[in-house]
Amino acid sequence: MNLKQIAKDTAKTLQRYLTYQALRTVLAQLSETNPPLELWLHNFSADKIHDGEAYIEQLLQEKPDLGLRIMTVREHIAEEITEFLPEMVRTGIQQSNMEQRRQHLERITQLNLSNPSPESEQQAISEPNLDNSSS
Repeated sequence: MNLKQIAKDTAKTLQRYLTYQALRTVLAQLSETNPPLELWLHNFSADKIHDGEAYIEQLLQEKPDLGLRIMTVREHIAEEITEFLPEMVRTGIQQSNMEQRRQHLERITQLNLSNPSPESEQQAISEPNLDNSSS
């Protein structure tokens, strides 16, 4: 397991996601201030946003002011979330793991109770009832 590579891949994924969030923010702003430009940006972004860096590069060629705006918003979002993001990720994963384990345990326990194995049924029949033998 190469933790440094995992960290790099995670950072790239987060960067792409922040580009997407910045786009959503700018689209929301434009919908209030300049609906025709919002429609243009929405159509332009439709099939390009999956690769954040290539998307920004293309946007800078088409409409530099929008590209710079999205980069600025993305940077602002990144600065705002970096303080509490690591703890939120750790806590979220721990809570999710605990919930998944709880659900799994419930499933396997219900499965075992509703479909007892033939061996456990045979064992229950062959074991003497200790409560009755003491009287």
